[in-house]
Amino acid sequence: MRVMVMVRATAGSEAGAMPSEQLMADMGRFNEELVRAGVMLAGEGLHPSARGRRVVFTGDQKAVVDGPFVETKELIAGFWLWQVKDMDEAVAWARRCPAPMPGEVGVLELRPVFEADDFGAEFTPELRAQEDRLRAELERRT
Repeated sequence: MRVMVMVRATAGSEAGAMPSEQLMADMGRFNEELVRAGVMLAGEGLHPSARGRRVVFTGDQKAVVDGPFVETKELIAGFWLWQVKDMDEAVAWARRCPAPMPGEVGVLELRPVFEADDFGAEFTPELRAQEDRLRAELERRT
């Protein structure tokens, strides 16, 4: 199963505070463990929301909203995409993670990624074939 691991933003990360050399080294070691174990598929840090935008959909209308966004506790500062056997394994890896926001309450949110079989009959053979073609194209690009 794939799991998205989101690092929640804090006041410090939203203010643009950069990680210390020690934290970068600790995270680098953790990422190496994840890669060697075949768990990490992707992972990146994100700039503060002041550099972001949101597209808000209301019916057929679309509005663009510039950051910063107010609710820091609902923002994401970074992410990983992990391949694990189950949520228990994902939690075990998350518990090994260095504290992502030293001096502040750091939160990792783990959420399973939908797989094709989760969608049921609505995910027709034609839609599955389209998804397979797109995934193959993405793999060719990496």
